Amino acid sequence: MMSNKDVNDYLTEGIYGVRLPKEHEREYYLGTLRERIVLVLTVGQVMSDKGLSYLEPAMKEHPDTKLLMNGHVAGKFLKEEKDLANRYNIPYSIISNQENTTDIGAVLTYDYAIHKEDIFINDKEKETETKENKKDSPFLLKVKKWLGYDS
Repeated sequence: MMSNKDVNDYLTEGIYGVRLPKEHEREYYLGTLRERIVLVLTVGQVMSDKGLSYLEPAMKEHPDTKLLMNGHVAGKFLKEEKDLANRYNIPYSIISNQENTTDIGAVLTYDYAIHKEDIFINDKEKETETKENKKDSPFLLKVKKWLGYDS
């Protein structure tokens, strides 16, 4: 019994290749799937080096990962990430897909699913603020510190 493929399906596969499951997700996350990711840095976080303080502990905690970096980001902005990867013996790849544009700058990922809930730095910052119950404004925190009420 033949499959439900018609001639057009075979022609499309011949021209463009077989479509991978969740291909849109793979394009967005530099070739990997959401379920495999430990940490995601946006292009802005890579260029400003804001993500480095999150990337290093993630690399220490997950030594069997690999780092995927967006090839559309200038190499000078990826230097620190490459240095960290080398320091922790984490392989890295520069992903340059000319047809694809994404705001993802770097992804620390496994080759298998881990289903980590918070993979973006903004999620981590929100989680930290919630844990610390920071309802005070930065100004109020300074005043409390001056008065000796910092806890």
